[in-house]
Amino acid sequence: MLNFPASSKQGLIIFTRYPEPGKTKTRLIPVLGSVGAANLQRQMTEHTILQVKELQKVIDISVAVWYSGGDLRLMQEWLGLDLVYQPQGEGDLGLRMGRSLLQAFQSGAQKAIIIGTDCPGLNAQILATAFDKLCTFDLVLGPAMDGGYYLIGLRQPIPELFANIEWGTAQVFQRTLEIAQKLNLSYVNLVPLADIDRPEDLSIWEQAFMG
Repeated sequence: MLNFPASSKQGLIIFTRYPEPGKTKTRLIPVLGSVGAANLQRQMTEHTILQVKELQKVIDISVAVWYSGGDLRLMQEWLGLDLVYQPQGEGDLGLRMGRSLLQAFQSGAQKAIIIGTDCPGLNAQILATAFDKLCTFDLVLGPAMDGGYYLIGLRQPIPELFANIEWGTAQVFQRTLEIAQKLNLSYVNLVPLADIDRPEDLSIWEQAFMG
């Protein structure tokens, strides 16, 4: 199945999880409860989709939602019929991200960006900047405050960037940069953003959306 029509040379991939209580945002369950944690996942994904739809008003991009949990019907009922959905499948995060990028490029994209849904500060302007930077750089990264990244963008598949990384640790961003330097890739970093994974991060969401 081809996710990106040839008409659009820019592909945006959104990684998210269906908000099933007990299976999402598990590190927040002690504070929010399983339903509360799932609701937060739901709200953050919907916020991200809104930003992406704002971006689509300004530049021509194809969007694919790569999901875990749930199924196609549940995803369509949740986020609508006007998006392309693809199950993330098996493997660690690196394998899944590499697979999604490969599919984007095989489908005609000349630039492809992956984002998650955990950063309330990620907006249409930052996404537009990321696509713009890919005109000049091989790699665009959005560093997260916890040592990971909230965005990665490439102009071709580079599977080495997703191999031999301990996902979920504070070294992910730094390790990715080290690999990029070894491969002699030109790269640029976007503005650092905070993501919401742990109880101490919840104040970021509250400040952003609840005044």
